Amino acid sequence: MMAKPFLLELTENQIMIRDTIREFAEKNIRPVIMEYDESQKFPLEIMQKLGELGFMGILVPEEYGGAGLGYIEYALIIEELAKVDPSVALSVAAHNGLCTNHINLFGNEQQKKKYLTDLASGRKIGAWGLTEAVSGSDAAGLKSYAVKDGDFWILNGSKQFTTHGTVGETYVVMAITNKEAGKKGISAFILEKGF
Repeated sequence: MMAKPFLLELTENQIMIRDTIREFAEKNIRPVIMEYDESQKFPLEIMQKLGELGFMGILVPEEYGGAGLGYIEYALIIEELAKVDPSVALSVAAHNGLCTNHINLFGNEQQKKKYLTDLASGRKIGAWGLTEAVSGSDAAGLKSYAVKDGDFWILNGSKQFTTHGTVGETYVVMAITNKEAGKKGISAFILEKGF
């Protein structure tokens, strides 16, 4: 028996969001794609404009300056951006899904208040540090570790790649805090540029 296809009917609000981001991408991204590509410059101005529209904090609750949207809206936004420029779409997805949403889902109240407003507005770009030379992006194979020292943590290790590493100002970095616990002994740390 053949499975019935899943058909998603968009709400009026979702259609409006899709149309808004589609128009934004055509007007603000398409004309400058090659400029950014050839100069290999990060499209910070585009990210800031997306922040003004609420698309740098898609999943972040409104109380922290985000759009307070869901995963369907998130997917629509990334899809429409990718139709025009996949690299911008990937940057928006990494900012929203890796750094910003990690703080949103797992950060304490103080961390949310401190970091989410600037991230959701696009004033700051979020970065993600997981990939290591030895383990790639397999979190269970991490070698970077952190040791508690009084009220502080000391992080040791290195990352092969850090998404938005050169432009990020708020980083979520993964490190082992309890080796005996295996993959459950991995913690996320929020770092600021210049730490």
